[in-house]
Amino acid sequence: MLTFNGSFFMPSVFTLVGIPGLESVQCWIGIPFCTMYVIAVIGNSLILVIIKKENSLHIPMYIFLAMLAATDMALSTCILPKMLGIFWFHWPEISFDACLLQMGLVHSFQGTESGVLLAMALDRYVAICNPLRHATIFSQKLLTHLGVGVTMRSAILSLPSLLLIKCRLKLYQTTVISHSYCEHMAVVKLAAEDIRVNKIYGLFVAFAILGFDIIFITMSYVRIFVTVFQLPQKEARVKAFNTCVAHICVFLPFYLLAFFSFFTHRFGSHIPPYVHILLSNLYLLVPPFLNPIVYGVKTKEIRRHVWKMFVSSPNS
Repeated sequence: MLTFNGSFFMPSVFTLVGIPGLESVQCWIGIPFCTMYVIAVIGNSLILVIIKKENSLHIPMYIFLAMLAATDMALSTCILPKMLGIFWFHWPEISFDACLLQMGLVHSFQGTESGVLLAMALDRYVAICNPLRHATIFSQKLLTHLGVGVTMRSAILSLPSLLLIKCRLKLYQTTVISHSYCEHMAVVKLAAEDIRVNKIYGLFVAFAILGFDIIFITMSYVRIFVTVFQLPQKEARVKAFNTCVAHICVFLPFYLLAFFSFFTHRFGSHIPPYVHILLSNLYLLVPPFLNPIVYGVKTKEIRRHVWKMFVSSPNS
């Protein structure tokens, strides 16, 4: 690694701190993180197996749920093995290219998850506000296009941020990343060069994906609630509302933690680093851990098939 006036030129290796200020207790913090990850993998795998196995669940609502489960597992797997390596085995080094790869995967899967949540909101909107056309609108062709679209959108928008780091930033003040994983702004802030272009593009991607999606999710649910409260029968209102509760419980933590992490990186200098990093880690771990639990509790069909899989006897 070359040095120039105290700076590092094109470093080959970065060092991840973990959680700044809590290094002495990181081994204990790793225990609940690992527990959440194991539950997330088991829960989301169970949802995928049930939806694949049961033909009655091959409808848009559950197909989107399967996409969400697969994205959740991929997202948490991108960061947790390396994070536990830092916490438990003191392996903080990560190569420059591996860091960029992790960054690209994390931000791509974040964008994909946001897109799937938007698709789920639109599915609920059509199912409640225009139920007679739901099967026609959400055809197999549209589901395929939505799946490919949300995946390609996040990948295409995330790629330039990696190229801007790889091609523009050659000189770094330090190679120590005060984070548990390679996050875009955490890496960009290490540079000893002008980073305005990187910051502007990061803002653009955040608002083009998260901002766009949360606006349309909010609009969908405003229309849904207006329609639900206009239903003449109380039972119909309760049933319609219950179909949306699980989705609301899933997207609220995701977007609240996402925007907290995003704005703290840029405007939260007064927030203690360990608070910011802990919440950034939870942003990537809590939704994958929480989603299968929420859908397992709130979705009758999932609950019934889980019960059937583990409790019912083979001859019943």
